[in-house]
Amino acid sequence: MADRGLRRHLVIFARRPQLGVGKRRLAKDVGDIAAWRFARFTLGGLVRRLGGDKRWILWQAISPDRPADWVRGARAIGQGGGDLGARMGRVFRTLPRGPVVIIGSDTPAVSPIDVAQAFRALGRSDTVFGPAEDGGYWLIGMRRRPRLVLPFDSVRWSSPHALADTLRNLGAASHVLLQRLVDVDDGPSLKRAMAGRLPRSEADAVKLCDLAVKKDS
Repeated sequence: MADRGLRRHLVIFARRPQLGVGKRRLAKDVGDIAAWRFARFTLGGLVRRLGGDKRWILWQAISPDRPADWVRGARAIGQGGGDLGARMGRVFRTLPRGPVVIIGSDTPAVSPIDVAQAFRALGRSDTVFGPAEDGGYWLIGMRRRPRLVLPFDSVRWSSPHALADTLRNLGAASHVLLQRLVDVDDGPSLKRAMAGRLPRSEADAVKLCDLAVKKDS
């Protein structure tokens, strides 16, 4: 049963795009400038596509703990310290009442339809996941009622075991899996994202294509 009267919260988790910082595997394949452009493009694109939707409140959780001031349309919340599980757990514990869905900023194909499906799943399940091709997940959502179970202990982050470890920690909590998408971490995964379901905007697709060929030109 859906949580009537409670606001839905969508959180975009991202590292602040900085030239030469973050996305090192992608930068090795496409160069520092292209990796930086990709990080800015995907974060800004997600906020544009998902912000303004009256079905949820959009938040940006940027690390380090300062909002991306060039991004408009999302409320700001800090990630805090610790590993990814500790930072996500802090957000799940501290946001106002209502179901929470967290997405990463490295999956350019995420659409409002995907987010709406995740919140619908939380109407009948404790948790929802969007599996990524690399064994991790591009989305995690929790109903947080009647109690919050954080399944992040001893998860092997940035490995093919991240989703399996998280699911194992759920115990008796129920979960739903959404469709599998590409989480862009390197050049090959960027090309797979180009070959799959991308944002509809032709300009967005051109930018992604430009990044993918930047290293070879």
